[in-house]
Amino acid sequence: MNKEQLQQTFKSGDTEEWLDVVWTRPIGYQWARLFNYFDVHPNTVTVLSIFIGVAAAYFFTFGSYRMAGTEGLIMNIVGVLLLAWANFYDSADGQLARMTGKKTQLGRILDGAAGDVWFSFLYHSLFFRFYQYHDAEFAWLGIENNERNTLIADSIFYVAIWVSGIGFHARQCGLSDYYRQIHLFFLKGKAGSELDSSVQQKQIYKETPWKGNVIYKLFLLTYINYTKGQEKQTPQFQRLKQKLKDKYGTTENIPQTFRDEFRRRSLPMMKWANILTFNTRAITFYVSCLLDLPWLYLVVELTLLTWLYLYMRHTHEKFCRELSNQL
Repeated sequence: MNKEQLQQTFKSGDTEEWLDVVWTRPIGYQWARLFNYFDVHPNTVTVLSIFIGVAAAYFFTFGSYRMAGTEGLIMNIVGVLLLAWANFYDSADGQLARMTGKKTQLGRILDGAAGDVWFSFLYHSLFFRFYQYHDAEFAWLGIENNERNTLIADSIFYVAIWVSGIGFHARQCGLSDYYRQIHLFFLKGKAGSELDSSVQQKQIYKETPWKGNVIYKLFLLTYINYTKGQEKQTPQFQRLKQKLKDKYGTTENIPQTFRDEFRRRSLPMMKWANILTFNTRAITFYVSCLLDLPWLYLVVELTLLTWLYLYMRHTHEKFCRELSNQL
């Protein structure tokens, strides 16, 4: 493998996670080369990753080996392999786009949505797994198995799924992606990042005709809400961005000294952003399912990952406020 060619498919050395560099990207690169040979579009690869990720959720649903024995363990292992495969494709689509120059706005939206679709099904798999096999959970925890306890446990777990998946997961991943794009913006400029704004997306939506673009328009509606959510969580960065625009006009006029200072402060945030996206989250999910303790993943997300999210947001907003006051 040509190391230089591989590195050219990275977004940047600053934003790549160690596990991606040594594992996901090299394998994704080989898939990207294969897809490029057969002239497969990056968006097609993204769609394939979505189907594979959804298939993984099915196997995790029936993976309780305390109830199904060896068959359940096999289902878990197949789920792990499928989700890893989906992630290789999720890496390959971006690498393929950078290799071939086939970058599209729809591709950007699809790529961001892929992981959300996987985890939407994965959260449901956790719930159905707990619902089907909570007898084994009760026995492991030493809780009496009766109708009242079953109803209470199922209700609590269902609420935890929704709070964790909708309230926490989406915000954590959305903000992490936003911070990486902000970092790339100051590192490489507008052309080297995918830093989108809700105003920009609304304009694209308005200018795109419905005829022949129904699916794209629907995706744009979702993406507008996604970017709004990112902007709502980052008021100090929005203030900084506006002050830079007022003072320098175009992004090309921002002094390199300011870009370097922003990069210096933003770089430590990248490790937290990476932890809050896929690899750490997926490993936690794998361990929870292989231990046959589906609730363990939710505990980690609602405590450790939420604390990291709050710390990252507080720190990033703080230095954005400081830089803004210096302008």
